[in-house]
Amino acid sequence: MIAHRRIAAALTAAAMLLVLAGCMVLPGRFTSDLALRKDGTFTFHYKGEIILAALAQGAKGAKMEEATAEPFEQQPCTDPTTDETHDCSAAEIAQQRAKWNDEQKERKAAKAEENAQNRKMMQSMMGGIDPDDPKAAEAFAQRLARQQGFTSVVSKGGGKFEVDYSISGRLDHDFTFPTIERLPMVMPFVTAIRRSDGSVRVDAPAFSTAAANPVMPGLGAMAGAMGGLKETSKAGSKPGMGGPPIAEGTFTVRTDGQILANNTDEGPQAEAASGLTRLDWKVDARTSAAPTALIKLGK
Repeated sequence: MIAHRRIAAALTAAAMLLVLAGCMVLPGRFTSDLALRKDGTFTFHYKGEIILAALAQGAKGAKMEEATAEPFEQQPCTDPTTDETHDCSAAEIAQQRAKWNDEQKERKAAKAEENAQNRKMMQSMMGGIDPDDPKAAEAFAQRLARQQGFTSVVSKGGGKFEVDYSISGRLDHDFTFPTIERLPMVMPFVTAIRRSDGSVRVDAPAFSTAAANPVMPGLGAMAGAMGGLKETSKAGSKPGMGGPPIAEGTFTVRTDGQILANNTDEGPQAEAASGLTRLDWKVDARTSAAPTALIKLGK
């Protein structure tokens, strides 16, 4: 049983780290707009919440709960020559308790080492930011604010940041938002990938309930089967409440190009004032498929 619990604990820690790696940065409430023109120019805007998962989860984001001591349970005493049980003497009980104390010390030391390793791994994934540092949010906000495009970054506590990001340019290269300095593993909120035939594929993988790391369910089931992991991911969960936050907002694509494919509910809508065609997605807890579109621009 103890071995199973240790394996389950290790799987839980691995699962948590994988989730945080895959979902390091997630959208909260937001509005976002992407304008694509046939001449290859684009403008992208995101206004709303960005959630840093490790800070939203608190200290548990980088480590599991501290090891809790199991209560001492007296074991039956037997005569080694006859294998018959008998009432334990005070000396035998003391010997059992001493052994139990030694096991608890070993368990606590192993847990402390595991937590230290997990914390170091989290710091590495977060580009040196320690999620247990009270100034971690401030450091992350400063990192965002110095990047081009972020005109406003405000820490709201609990790993939540209110941001305003806007950028314009020519789509002669692929575009991804967000890219964050020293954070190598960030699920894109929005990507625009230019193809050689002049078309652009737009995807918004983080704007769906499928944004959680796909590795988590498998590891969770393995650990749960051993009694070591409770269900941790539920639809509509809030930051720090046992699952990844669910994005809530709207995403709009406007273009004068030819819309070849899209998965909106309403389809392309003409916008008389701008002369552009728009695609609208409402993103919430019921959004199972990430927004996607294929748009033909000029060569």
